[in-house]
Amino acid sequence: MKSTCNPALETKDFARESAGKAAMPNLSGHASGQLATGISVSGTSDSFDQMQSAYHEYTQTNDMRLAELEQKSSSDVLLDEKLARLDEIIDGQLRHLNELQLKSRRLPRAQPEKAMSNTAEVEHKSAFETYMRKGQETSLRALEQKAAMSVGVETDGGFLVPQQLETDILRRITTLSPIRSIAGSRKISGNSYRRPVVSANPSADWENETDSRTTATNGMKLKLRDFKIYELSALPAVTQTLLDDSAVNIGEVLAEEVETVFAEKESEAFVIGDGTNKPKGLLKGDKHEGLTDTGLSIGYTKTGAPGAFPSSHPGDILISLIYGVKTSIRRNARFLFNRKTQAAIRQLKDGQNNYLWQPPASAGAEPSLMGFPVTEAEHMPDMGATEDPFAVAFGDFQRGYMVVDRVGISVLRDPYTSKPNVLFYITKRVGGGIMDYDAYKLLSFSS
Repeated sequence: MKSTCNPALETKDFARESAGKAAMPNLSGHASGQLATGISVSGTSDSFDQMQSAYHEYTQTNDMRLAELEQKSSSDVLLDEKLARLDEIIDGQLRHLNELQLKSRRLPRAQPEKAMSNTAEVEHKSAFETYMRKGQETSLRALEQKAAMSVGVETDGGFLVPQQLETDILRRITTLSPIRSIAGSRKISGNSYRRPVVSANPSADWENETDSRTTATNGMKLKLRDFKIYELSALPAVTQTLLDDSAVNIGEVLAEEVETVFAEKESEAFVIGDGTNKPKGLLKGDKHEGLTDTGLSIGYTKTGAPGAFPSSHPGDILISLIYGVKTSIRRNARFLFNRKTQAAIRQLKDGQNNYLWQPPASAGAEPSLMGFPVTEAEHMPDMGATEDPFAVAFGDFQRGYMVVDRVGISVLRDPYTSKPNVLFYITKRVGGGIMDYDAYKLLSFSS
């Protein structure tokens, strides 16, 4: 297959149009070459250089493969294997760079906390620390009962973590969860989030100054979006020895224990959740074939080849997908697909022999496809999926999908079930759903 698209359309045209690039991280650390959090700038630079070197070798190898396809209608197996290995190296370096960026945003474990001016916040933190280490809940229960009477907060079992710890956990999950990092978000105190959206705009007519206004124009129509809240829980275990160590920040330990599992479960639900005891995912809304806007379902187009791009000008289908999104939405748009799909797209070229996929321009930046940023989400379907093969999505997901967090993360201490360990039943409540069906489009790898 010759991986080129229409010669009249160049990748740089999309690069000029695309906006909303990710902001560059601040790498200006101390004179010793360290970031503020102790991450080595040289280590980040080395990983970036290795990724760029691997990508350069990848493009050369793929060019050789394409040349063989032109001459022999088949490629050398050794070249295919080399491309697969280079794919793994590039993806590994991208993940490593993301991990370095994540670590650079984390608070050091032993970092002293800033003094809190709010007396109630100080009391809550102290009582929570005592409960976590020793299981003494009298002071914490009294504070939460007082808070419930004054602001109507219900814990629904367990005790609420201090506000700062809750903020830190949510921040960590956001950096780990690909959908959270690109979707819209709201915090609520109830069990659901309701928001009216416009399903039909009002119409207007031109009128002469002296004409009679006898014909009424169509009015605006609203539809209510209702996002329910669901419970997500984890049960990490901590040794009593660790709890007895006053130098250990217990809140930090618990945050590290739950951040990955919460982010993993959320990411899956936000993409393919069916709405049963979990949020409904961005791929699970009603759909219609075609890229027209209806406001009621998600538009999609087909590649025409099951599990693959078209054999002729495969990049053209991506162009159609891009222009299926309104101009106002496209300015903040990005691509969304998983690692396997990204490996296939990495081989595509435009009519000027430029690769459509490009690696990050610098450490901390994002890869791009036709000038638009790329987000990798492992729970997106594979191209060869037999059911709902919507392997590529494109659009403004901040506008299209909403993540709703209920305020409050609760903890219940259990020192009996798993002696000598202490279990902590940690619960958070979250919902999500499609806010704007026209904000993104899908690509189905089907005929």
